[in-house]
Amino acid sequence: MTTTHPSTAMSRRQLLVLGLLLASQFMLAVDFSILNVALPTVGAGLGFAEADLQWIATAFGLCAAGFTLLFGRFGDYIGRRRMFLIGMAALGIASLVGGLATSPAVLLTARVAQGLATAAVTPAGLSLLTTSFPEGPLRAKALGLNSVMMSTGFTAGAILGGVLTDLLSWRWAFLVNVPVAALVVVLAPMLLTDSADREHSRLDVLGSVLVTTGLLSLVYGVTRAGEYGPTDPWAGATVLLVIALLAGFWQAERRHSHPLVPTAILRRRTIGWGNAAGFVTFAMESSLVFLLTLYLQHVLGLNPLQTGLTLGAMGLGAIIGGSVGPRVIATVGVRRSLAGGLLVQAVFTALLVALGPATGWIWLIVVATFLGAIGHVCVIVGFMVAATSGLPDHEQGLATGLATMTQQVGVAMGVPVMSAVATMAGSLESLNALRVAIAVDATVVAVAALLVATQLRTERPAAASQEERLPASV
Repeated sequence: MTTTHPSTAMSRRQLLVLGLLLASQFMLAVDFSILNVALPTVGAGLGFAEADLQWIATAFGLCAAGFTLLFGRFGDYIGRRRMFLIGMAALGIASLVGGLATSPAVLLTARVAQGLATAAVTPAGLSLLTTSFPEGPLRAKALGLNSVMMSTGFTAGAILGGVLTDLLSWRWAFLVNVPVAALVVVLAPMLLTDSADREHSRLDVLGSVLVTTGLLSLVYGVTRAGEYGPTDPWAGATVLLVIALLAGFWQAERRHSHPLVPTAILRRRTIGWGNAAGFVTFAMESSLVFLLTLYLQHVLGLNPLQTGLTLGAMGLGAIIGGSVGPRVIATVGVRRSLAGGLLVQAVFTALLVALGPATGWIWLIVVATFLGAIGHVCVIVGFMVAATSGLPDHEQGLATGLATMTQQVGVAMGVPVMSAVATMAGSLESLNALRVAIAVDATVVAVAALLVATQLRTERPAAASQEERLPASV
């Protein structure tokens, strides 16, 4: 008779907590992509000008990325569970407003509210996840499943958006959130506990203003460059503003007694290079979905439902990547896992440069995105483990806030950057231009793999050295 080692066995309560948090993270990931294939239908239904359609996605991405770090820190002050509940309630209300919207202004207001709610819920949910499971194999397993939910949610959003738009109405892309959010709000108080002590120090107001404004400006500037080209004067001015704001933020953090982000944590290689790997994998994989959507709809002429189903292979690859990721990390360490996963993602992205104008090339998309997604999710698992290891519970809000900010900013920036690349190479409807953008995507991921392999000096994320651990007073 075999027995399960206690360090890898979840209790019934932990399973229920895990299920609740994974469901919420899946819904948040779906929201990033569920409207992408439905944008023309939404625009026609509410009277959006064609040039303004991208703001339906941008308004959400701006707020989700810009406020994540600040709201993650708020969770340390008011409690992660309370922040999680406030965010989920706000998400349900915002989704209801969006589903009932009768004008562009109301819809964009709902998207802003959804983005703010996502910025509150995601780091709080991730903090609750990491503090519910002890560091080591059990936490790695939970983070692996969480990574599956994030990646498959993004892919499922494209499929679900196509299904709902074709069979019902684009409004259900909003309304589907309402019952899920309501159920989570009812169950969360009964299942979730906030084990970490709350922060009682003075809030770093200056740092909060500088980093939030800097992130908002960064995402806006990149989006503007993607829409109007890198020579747009507003895009250039925004880049200069971002540099000034983030430089000011760094100086403010060095001087504050209780900074929003202690500079010591940013100097840790696991935090710095782990977040760098996470940023690249999120940005380039989300932009690849965007580029392939353009290819399938504009070059091959598929409808939204057919497009979503074709990209469904990524979801299956993500499930496999999430299940094998923790085992790979336990076997070879976080550095090799991150570098290897990035390399797999780069290789199978590069194969898509061969895509041609005939529908027979769909088989290459199915195979390459399936295998590439395995590497992509292995990177996400390694990134989450590296970004949250070796820290006490009361600093998990900061660590998960940084990790979530990396995810949100990566997803928000990847699409406009690759859109700008494709536009400079021709147009978003040109096969040759899409090939160029896909090649750039693969190259960026390959360079990241090389840098992580040579710069991230750690082997076992669950066993951070004593020198790497930050004191609880930081």
